[in-house]
Amino acid sequence: MDLDDIDRRLIELLQDDGRLSYTELGRRVSLSAPAVTERVRRLEERGVITGYTARVDTTKLGLPIEAIVRVRVRSLDGPRFRETILPLPAVVAADHVTGEECWFLRVLCASTGALEEFVERAQRYGETSTSLVFSSPVRDRAVGAPSRS
Repeated sequence: MDLDDIDRRLIELLQDDGRLSYTELGRRVSLSAPAVTERVRRLEERGVITGYTARVDTTKLGLPIEAIVRVRVRSLDGPRFRETILPLPAVVAADHVTGEECWFLRVLCASTGALEEFVERAQRYGETSTSLVFSSPVRDRAVGAPSRS
């Protein structure tokens, strides 16, 4: 995809703060607000920018328990796992990966009891391994394009 330095800078700025106005974006990249509006619209149309989101403190939402649940789903149970487990509200991220444990699920729960119930449901489809998250020093880091060097 052909992105110039201004497009890359706009993407960086919007990843850092998706609520910046077109006027403020323009000030930061030395373009007019209409020019920035057009560039951002093109980035959205091309699928480079796929959406905007708010970051929330999950503990203030009553979900203080965060865990990574690794699941080794039996091959015949894959479709049912996808239909039953992945849509659960506790699952906030799911990665289908290579290796012994084919799913990495990031889950949020109100209590350890709720986490235990979730893990028991996931175990219907294969072996699990669960790790509590103590902290996340790197989360939602802005993604940059590969360097051209």
